[in-house]
Amino acid sequence: MDRAIEKKTWTTGRILTLSGAVVLTALIIWMFFIRDNRSKLYIQKQQVTIAEVVESKFQEFIPVDGVLLPRNTVYIDAVQGGVVEEVYVEDGALLKKGDPILKLTNANMELSYMDQETRMYDAINNLANTLINIEQLKYTRQKEIIELSYQIDKLKTDFGRKEMFYNDQLISAKEFEDAKRDYEHAMNQLNISLKLKRLDSISGVRQSSQISSSMARMQNNLELLKRNMDNMTVKAPGEGKLSSFNVEIGETKTAGQHLGQIDIPGGFKVRANVDERYISRIFEGQEAEFDMGKKVYQLMIQKIYTNVSNGSFQIDLVFTSDEPENIKRGQTLQLRIRFSGETDAITIRRGGFYQETGGNWIYVLSQDGTSAQKRNIKIGRQNIYSYEVLEGLTPGEKVIVSSYEPFGNKEKLIFN
Repeated sequence: MDRAIEKKTWTTGRILTLSGAVVLTALIIWMFFIRDNRSKLYIQKQQVTIAEVVESKFQEFIPVDGVLLPRNTVYIDAVQGGVVEEVYVEDGALLKKGDPILKLTNANMELSYMDQETRMYDAINNLANTLINIEQLKYTRQKEIIELSYQIDKLKTDFGRKEMFYNDQLISAKEFEDAKRDYEHAMNQLNISLKLKRLDSISGVRQSSQISSSMARMQNNLELLKRNMDNMTVKAPGEGKLSSFNVEIGETKTAGQHLGQIDIPGGFKVRANVDERYISRIFEGQEAEFDMGKKVYQLMIQKIYTNVSNGSFQIDLVFTSDEPENIKRGQTLQLRIRFSGETDAITIRRGGFYQETGGNWIYVLSQDGTSAQKRNIKIGRQNIYSYEVLEGLTPGEKVIVSSYEPFGNKEKLIFN
């Protein structure tokens, strides 16, 4: 008798099929929803530089190189051009004001000086003769007036006597009229001579003043010519140490050419080049410092040269503390120009990562230290040692600060 066979619900095939479907579904869910899809890169931990985020004192400054120069310097330039005939001192010599340094010769200038001197002396002599003629004319007028006054006195007496004789009819009318005519003529001559004397006096005063001024100018010109000739011997303009002096006999120097300088005793200053990006943040009185011999020396910006050349401008700094011992002119110092005082801040060590990220993100290590992933941050101020972190990191976290160039902008780094 046939018996009905009960059909099984969970057959082996069905179980295997269902299991496969569940596994496939789980795999799909893991691949699209659970699996870390971020781009990864496996690296050796020894290939990177790791630094810790710390909270510490932070001060913003920039490093610059400065050159030591004497605080006060007097430059020596050739006032007149010529050929070096003699050199009296050597570079580094200690000089007093007025000490001769070198002598130049200029044949054309000497001939020109002699010609001008001769012409000026001739002109001065001519003007002096003119002054003498003016004086002579004055005395000639005086002599003429004295002579006329004497003649008038005689004619007046004669005219008075003949007038009495004429009134007594003792002489003729002709004799009386001749005496009267001679007396009046002499009086007219005297009046004319007096007027001429007055005019000569006014003109003489004016001419004498002009001539005296002209002679004074010529004397000054002669003095100037003489000084120009004296300038052929270059002398020390001040007391100090001669430097940057390199002159050889026979060299030709042009007028205005720099010959050297005298460093006046009394301390040093530092001249530094600063990147033009900081020109708006540099001001007189701003502080700076440098280290030497385990001691920090303080300086202050005294002068700013705003002319920008080759992307930088120059500043002069003076010491506000004691100057270091045994420093020399031309020595280079590594300065730190401060932009702010010390403040509490979260900082990370400087590194090559900044060149790739611009300070906008950084790789932060996981707590177990097996990986590192990108995180957005915000960088504020910086100095040669560290960056100030404004957002994105907390003290104690560790970050990769070495260059990111080999990582190809991967989202996550996994350490082997």
